[in-house]
Amino acid sequence: MSETPAARRVRTRVAPSPTGDPHVGTAYVALVNFCFAKKHGGEFVLRIEDTDQARSTPESERAILDALHWTGLRWDEGPDVGGPHGPYRQSERSAIYQRYAAELLANGHAFRCFCTAERLDAMRAAQRAAKVPQKYDGHCLAVPADESAQRAEARESFVVRMKVPSEGVSVVHDLARGDVEFAYADVDMQVLLKSDGLPTYHLANVVDDHLMEITHVIRGEEWISSAPKHLLLYGYFGWEPPKLVHLPLLRNPDKSKLSKRKNPTGILFYERMGYLPDALLNFLGLLLVPPPEGHEVFTVAEFAERLHLEKISHGGPVFDVAKLDWLNGQYLRMLSTDALIERTRYWGFGRERVARIAELAKSRVERLSDLAPLTAYLFAGRIPVTAESFAPAKLDANTVRKALALAMWGLDGERAFDLATIERVLKGIAEALAVKFRDLSRVYYVAMTGSTTGLPLYDSLELLGRDLVRERFRVALDALGGVSAKEQKEWTA
Repeated sequence: MSETPAARRVRTRVAPSPTGDPHVGTAYVALVNFCFAKKHGGEFVLRIEDTDQARSTPESERAILDALHWTGLRWDEGPDVGGPHGPYRQSERSAIYQRYAAELLANGHAFRCFCTAERLDAMRAAQRAAKVPQKYDGHCLAVPADESAQRAEARESFVVRMKVPSEGVSVVHDLARGDVEFAYADVDMQVLLKSDGLPTYHLANVVDDHLMEITHVIRGEEWISSAPKHLLLYGYFGWEPPKLVHLPLLRNPDKSKLSKRKNPTGILFYERMGYLPDALLNFLGLLLVPPPEGHEVFTVAEFAERLHLEKISHGGPVFDVAKLDWLNGQYLRMLSTDALIERTRYWGFGRERVARIAELAKSRVERLSDLAPLTAYLFAGRIPVTAESFAPAKLDANTVRKALALAMWGLDGERAFDLATIERVLKGIAEALAVKFRDLSRVYYVAMTGSTTGLPLYDSLELLGRDLVRERFRVALDALGGVSAKEQKEWTA
């Protein structure tokens, strides 16, 4: 089957959720979608999946836009540039999803589920005990249509679930993998519309991809098990489904899924470390399309020309930072002196940032030559700390590890990363551990600066940014032996 439709203009999309730091996997998926669309003279769309109102934040959306802009990838339609298929935030499309959910109910392809959380918990517990797959048992399928409508009219809480055949097989055609079969007996009756009236991923994506005329859905392989549900929905609505490609997940060197617990995963971390966006995109392209012998440095346009969805390997590509370092060095050496100066200024020496550092530093120096050693940690990547670096601390080794871990997890769990938030989290840890904050601050100074002193602690963390701070905490913890799964469970209880 051809990767491009005969008549329809190619349209692809990337649809990140603004629930945390923009992940390098988003750039990886965006790169393929962008290049495939441009190779075929099509359009690339950015859509924001912000229906998880408890976790989605404007700050995260802004970070996603900033991070993807930094890579140099540009979208033809999106929340910041507009377009004929908007709105491009799912939170602004609720009425659309409710209309299509109502259509599924009216046509008998979905049903209202009135099961309480307690009943669902008991159901799952029984399934675990019986060692059978956990999925909805169809309890509310037996509710007559008129009773269902009356209970909804009486404002009884419900969700809308899709109906799934009890027998048969769904054949998912993936352009890179061929046909993949799923027995309907293993497919859950997925919630489509939550009790708050907002859609789940499954309904929103199918509706949006159809209305936005997406011809190719190119996404991570973790979504392939959802494809049978999506194809059912396309069939229920009578719509032609897009062509599907599921990209292999990025892996750590030990083949585990790339995660921030083992490797930096934020796009903005690589920006703050001083990688060039061209080098990062080149590196991500290498993970999918092997280059001709001896030609590992290539542009996005060259990658697009060599990209064939049907030939993408579905082995787990390893995110090899040493290879990225080598590539970045190649790109740096290709810059003219003036270009290198400009890139360096943009990276860490913008006037606003330097002005803030100067204001914080001037009361702590006697000579201009004191500025470099005092502020060097703000322009460094990883700090080479060892277990001995923490020897001067007045706290025992276990408390030091716990304090570092709690700070890393605590700051990671906050929406904002500003002075007030940083102070609240770090002082809260001192109270929880029943230690003097003065003693605790020395531990944090060592992790962030490599010494027991520096510019004011909270300002230092804010200037470094969430991604670098997380990595420095991780490096410090590794130097002290890390944190076991048992300790993490106990410390976060």
